[in-house]
Amino acid sequence: MSDLLPIFGIFGHHDSGKTTLIKRLLPRLHEKGLSVVVAKVHGSHLEVDTPGKDSHRLFEAGADVLMQGKTQGFVRRHAAGGDGVAAGGDGVAADLADLTRRYDLVLVEGRRAAPCEKIWLLGEGETDPPPDSGPVLDVLGRGGDRTEAAWRILDRWLTRRWFETPVCGCVLIGGRSSRMGTPKHLIETGGVMWLEQTVALLRAATERVAIVGGGHVPESLSGAARLSDVPDADGPMAGILAAMRWAPHVSWLVAACDLPNLSAETLEWLLSTRAPGVWATLPRLPEDKGVEPLLAHYDFRALRVLEGLAAEGRFSLSSLAEHPKVSTPRPPDDLLDAWANVNSPADLA
Repeated sequence: MSDLLPIFGIFGHHDSGKTTLIKRLLPRLHEKGLSVVVAKVHGSHLEVDTPGKDSHRLFEAGADVLMQGKTQGFVRRHAAGGDGVAAGGDGVAADLADLTRRYDLVLVEGRRAAPCEKIWLLGEGETDPPPDSGPVLDVLGRGGDRTEAAWRILDRWLTRRWFETPVCGCVLIGGRSSRMGTPKHLIETGGVMWLEQTVALLRAATERVAIVGGGHVPESLSGAARLSDVPDADGPMAGILAAMRWAPHVSWLVAACDLPNLSAETLEWLLSTRAPGVWATLPRLPEDKGVEPLLAHYDFRALRVLEGLAAEGRFSLSSLAEHPKVSTPRPPDDLLDAWANVNSPADLA
């Protein structure tokens, strides 16, 4: 999975210009609304605190230390395994993967081999990167406009990487509907259950489908993953959190079970709304109907946002639309019927 995450390296030996290049790329990335973290990977001892200070003494005593001020803060922690902090070690790879859940892009600055794709900056007198430098997309010499060359590579790479994120499908089902008098996912149209139709459409558009919630599932769908709602949330959020915790580094097409007009074209449109920096797409319906979170796309970065809402007791998925990383486009007119749900026999008629 790590080879599909947005982890990009700016590598080179000492004084090759890595930090200067990153400083020039950051304003362009921020102009595009992207959140970026820079991970400086060193093979030697890292000193980030003043000897003699309480925080330094606590760290030397074996504790990980959080230092928090009014405008900044960081955690100084011990690397598992001691020497495992070397670039390319399992500890670093896991840390970088975890950062992708909170940022649109992880830029790794280093000078030793690392498994991430990278550009290599040549230093004075160098002609090639070392043979063990890992996957190098391009080598930039000291002449020419390095910033423009690096930006073209990084911009294309990040867009491609965003669309390479695996996509799974999540169908939310419930028990017996009080207004319908029967579980909605078992209602049939033309001899096909709504649940069967929804699963079939999601299977055609995604890598795997999970059915989330309680209720009977027909034998025809025994191959689909079954998940229970999480206990620490309510409503549909409990189902979406169950899916996202189950597979935390994939994106999700989420569909309720009561959307008989769902179509392949609708799912294709939702997938087309993915873009670097967009953590979820909640379509905004016309006539002031608000956003619709139950036929929507959720990038894996939305998991931390949903966890935060759940921790605050805010279980309305519509609250997610307040987040600056969430897109709320209006669907094309010819697809709007897909968002028409059925809650009563009158709706069904």
